[in-house]
Amino acid sequence: MNSEVGNRRVARRDLLWVVAATLGFALLCVSLELSERVLAWTKPQERFQLDELPGVLLFLASALAWYAWRRMTQAREELSRRREIEARLREALAQNRELALARVRAQEDERRTLARELHDELGQCLNALKIDAVCLRNGDAAGVAAVRSGAQSIVDMTDHLERIVRDLVRRLRPPGLDELGLPAALENCVDGWRRRLPGVQFTTAVEDDLGMLDEATNITLYRLVQEGLTNIAKHARARHVEIVLRRCAATRTGAAEVILMLRDDGVGSEAGAQNAGLGIAGMRERVEALAGRFDFTQAGGGGFGFTAWLPMPPTAAG
Repeated sequence: MNSEVGNRRVARRDLLWVVAATLGFALLCVSLELSERVLAWTKPQERFQLDELPGVLLFLASALAWYAWRRMTQAREELSRRREIEARLREALAQNRELALARVRAQEDERRTLARELHDELGQCLNALKIDAVCLRNGDAAGVAAVRSGAQSIVDMTDHLERIVRDLVRRLRPPGLDELGLPAALENCVDGWRRRLPGVQFTTAVEDDLGMLDEATNITLYRLVQEGLTNIAKHARARHVEIVLRRCAATRTGAAEVILMLRDDGVGSEAGAQNAGLGIAGMRERVEALAGRFDFTQAGGGGFGFTAWLPMPPTAAG
């Protein structure tokens, strides 16, 4: 604010100097009769049209004034663009800080949940297993039936432990992504949502031959589908969800890309992509971290959707 006031003062001072210099030059011309002297000097040189020199100089001065005005207008437009870019940069930095804080909170929540489940579930199961094993070792169980009952209790507890460990592993790592590949892992993810949302129709068109995608691309595509389906379950109230995953050539560069599209027919979100929460921002960040593009779409009649373009590794593209 202070700099703008200072710039206005400098501009007014320069304008006063221009007016004063113009008045001084006018008084000098009057005192020296400059026009008469120029006329007397150019009149004998009529064949060279030197009498047109004042008009030419006046036109040149006007053209230079127009040139300066154009440069000043362009400078203002450039300054406005830079201010807009700086505002976007500040907004992006603030959003990145929010994402970093949200990531830290999510990590802490996940660790807290894992610690609670390990303590409550695994701890109790291991303690029960130890008690049954100690009873069998000490011979406290009288008769074959009691021994079988203790052994069956150990077997049941072991099965329960396996289910707990399997659930924990599934939460930490998508099941089947390493062994079966991305298409099978996505089908497994969608099947889970079919069981949770029986009233929603899921349509998937996943290309099987995607090539050898790298680890980062695989996990990013999986997390995008997972986050998109989570948003739909929370907010969309949709009846139909469509998921398309295929590869194609980029329209601008011609390089191979993998395209992921997700659409639903729900109520959508009145907020745009900038205000749709950290879920959309997180998905955009994941895609842009791999030099991809992310487009959040809002259908006219409602509905949520996004499209992600990710470059394919050279080995996968070949």
